[in-house]
Amino acid sequence: MNEGLHYEIEQMEAYAKEHNVPIMEKESLAYLLTFLDRHHIKSVLEVGTAIGYSAIQMALAIPGLTITTIERDEERYLEAIKNIKKCHLEDRITLVFSDALETHIEGTFDLIFLDAAKAQNIHFFERFENNLNPHGFYVTDNIEFHGMVAQNESDIESRNVRGIVRKIKEYLNYLEEKKDYHTEFISVGDGLAISEKL
Repeated sequence: MNEGLHYEIEQMEAYAKEHNVPIMEKESLAYLLTFLDRHHIKSVLEVGTAIGYSAIQMALAIPGLTITTIERDEERYLEAIKNIKKCHLEDRITLVFSDALETHIEGTFDLIFLDAAKAQNIHFFERFENNLNPHGFYVTDNIEFHGMVAQNESDIESRNVRGIVRKIKEYLNYLEEKKDYHTEFISVGDGLAISEKL
């Protein structure tokens, strides 16, 4: 990565920290980039662009990779547009400003990356199943939710957080029970689920 791009990545990380924008943890990101390379992934659909951090990192790491990414928050969407332009990746990253649960996406992808509202993961999974290529992958981030998924729910003070943790547990059970996918749970960063379409 050249110095200019390195600077842009650092600026994004600083912006995310300052504005409380959740971006992918470094360990999870490194694992994902290695995974994309190892499985010769050529196309990605990302649900949850935020400021474009993970989409940009994927595009920079994998030459020729194309990404379609969906974001419903206007402020984050506009920030993502700026960041993608600064990194000269407009020809490889397509931004969609919409609620993913109301969006129709054309075409199919080698990998679908779920990194949006955790409580909606089952809905996202089912909505975009027809967009996944045969033997494609779903990758879901934040399945450990800062270690809280492993905790006893009664130890979590916030009712809202308890609700999210419950939804993540439901999603993990859903993945385990899906017979047309093989899912591995990877404990890196905030936890990843990798589900391969059989």
